[in-house]
Amino acid sequence: MQLTGVLSIGLLIAIAFLDLDLKGKVLNSSLIKKTRTLIYSWLVVTFIYILIQIAYLLEQPLSASFDLTVIRSYLTQTSIGKSYLVQMIGIAVVLLIPLKKVISTYVALLISLVAITAPVFQSHGSTSGYHGLAIGALVVHVIALSFWVGGLFGLTQLSKANKLIALPRFSEIALWSAIAVVLTGAATAWTRLDSIQAWQSKYGAVTLLKIFLAITLIGFGALHRRWIIKSDYPSVFRLVTAEIGIMISTIFVGSWLSTINPPEREIISSPGLLVTGIEMPEPPTFSRVLLAYDADGLMLGLLIFAVAIYIKGVVILSRRGDKWPVGRTIAFALGISAIDFATSGGLGVYSRFAFSNHMLSHMVLGMIAPIGIVLGAPITLALRTLPIGRNEQERGIRGSFIALLHSKLSKIYTHPVVALAIFNGSLFALYFTPLFGNLMQGHSGHFFMSIHFLLSGILFFQVLIGVDPMPRKVLHIVKVIIIFAAMSIHAFFSISVMSASTLLDNGYFALLERPWATDLLADQRAGGAIGWAMGEIPILLALLATFIQWTRQDKKEAARIDRAADRAAAMGEKDDLALYNQYLAELNRRDNSQ
Repeated sequence: MQLTGVLSIGLLIAIAFLDLDLKGKVLNSSLIKKTRTLIYSWLVVTFIYILIQIAYLLEQPLSASFDLTVIRSYLTQTSIGKSYLVQMIGIAVVLLIPLKKVISTYVALLISLVAITAPVFQSHGSTSGYHGLAIGALVVHVIALSFWVGGLFGLTQLSKANKLIALPRFSEIALWSAIAVVLTGAATAWTRLDSIQAWQSKYGAVTLLKIFLAITLIGFGALHRRWIIKSDYPSVFRLVTAEIGIMISTIFVGSWLSTINPPEREIISSPGLLVTGIEMPEPPTFSRVLLAYDADGLMLGLLIFAVAIYIKGVVILSRRGDKWPVGRTIAFALGISAIDFATSGGLGVYSRFAFSNHMLSHMVLGMIAPIGIVLGAPITLALRTLPIGRNEQERGIRGSFIALLHSKLSKIYTHPVVALAIFNGSLFALYFTPLFGNLMQGHSGHFFMSIHFLLSGILFFQVLIGVDPMPRKVLHIVKVIIIFAAMSIHAFFSISVMSASTLLDNGYFALLERPWATDLLADQRAGGAIGWAMGEIPILLALLATFIQWTRQDKKEAARIDRAADRAAAMGEKDDLALYNQYLAELNRRDNSQ
């Protein structure tokens, strides 16, 4: 199952990044057919694996698992079954996506990555310790392996001429993937094997075998990069077959490892640990919130990747001799730091145990961090540094990004009313429905909420105060109206939370049995007050920034008119104002003559 998933993703990577395209259209129809066939195989193998799991859990023959009632119960009533249901739905959606355009392949690749990582969220018990780090590291590990192993397989499916063109790009992908595999593998081993005795177990022995295979693959990658630089392509291709064999062995060792129970730890179970995956912290104080840290591996991986990409872009500009404003880099760094503090830092830790702290984290993710990210101008940096087409016909990654930026979907999302609806309207959909309580129950739910708060905030502030190019131009007066509307809606939401006479968490915080802040309704009302206070300040800052931008634009327009008038006067011509007055005088003469 894992192998077919990785290879399917590899073919999607080959279409999206490695093979040549014709102005955004996929040329290799045979590669599309291979991809769809392999994805069908992935779906079938996943279903067979589910039947095997049911037979294993119920200790019955495989033939007895062909019971629709049992299958439906497994997929809808068990956590691991739900994750496989998500995987099957994701694969089915990918099969419905036509792969004739590169942008649609990007979408299929993203959904495939969600599908292959869905079961990973159930692969680490809450009471095993380091739950957030372990889950996140495993997810990033699977994604990196998919790009590394799958990408190499996809490379072998290209024509000889296209292989030569794609090798440098794959080498870059493989380098980043190898770094991610090593770091996440080390993090995963550290969360499970924290003693010499643990390394002497069967789990430790298989882990050592996987480490050996990974080091061997890194050696192959180093040779590839050296020979690519020397343009010694025959030597590169001679290694590919052996490398694929070792990669497949690595996948099977990883699958084998997932079936072995890691060494048990002496951890005292508690309600807080069972529900959240971390021990109940001490009552929050300023120093405790400031210094506490529990790594959210998945969010931390995304932040590290974002920082690495941003730094690489700045370095590329520097090597060209172009300057990138230091203020933008500082703003981006502050935004990233705020995200880390709200997810892995003390604010993120306490947000899992109290609604008031959750609301604090929400405000930082949705209101404060996005301002830093937006002012960091990541879209502008991407447009100036992304790879262009490798020939005159290829659109390239940069061209695809531009096409996506100016697509109809992008124009819809960047409409100020739509951005406002997502930013504020989603608050009511989340907190005043059972959705909030359900999402708080698991790591994937926490991650979904964090990503939603962050992306909705980035979209909203990008429309209002963004310095990046956008697919539509919004008048400043419209921005002011949207800001006042956002303030009113946010205030209404906060007052609704403060006025609620019932808990909004569907019993989640009661399960934790926390010894501090035991009045849950009072804590919820405090969260509403925090949301009101913290939500208005960033919006007011956005209002101030909008007025400043408006004033600057008027000054630039006035200066432009003055320059045009000066040029016209220097050339003995009339400026725009004189021509307009002449036009009005002519109309007046016509009226008088009639």
